[in-house]
Amino acid sequence: MVGASQDPSKYGNELLQALRAHGHNAMPVNPKYKAIDGQPCYCSLDDLPNIPDVVVTAAPASASAQIAEACSVLEIPYFWMPPGTETEAALEICKQNNVTAIHGFCPVFVLKLPQERWHELL
Repeated sequence: MVGASQDPSKYGNELLQALRAHGHNAMPVNPKYKAIDGQPCYCSLDDLPNIPDVVVTAAPASASAQIAEACSVLEIPYFWMPPGTETEAALEICKQNNVTAIHGFCPVFVLKLPQERWHELL
């Protein structure tokens, strides 16, 4: 989860907590922190101990193209950009490199829906 935050008032913290609360192994990525809630925080996607199935971002939109590029290089198949974090450049990088871009939906909102309704968003 790129853009994770220690600050409970930030979306990067809300998203991290929501992912964890729903049983996801959310590995925080943010070069500002060594750890968040006692869990190691990594400086970049390259530093993760294993390749995730999905990257979710709470980083500013200006970082999305760089994150999309990292997903491509690391062969991460999915990159989820919540509203306000996606850019045309990031979407194009995903398209050109067979990374499935998910955007237009907030993961926190989706996680609040019953799983049987998730198909309605596709």
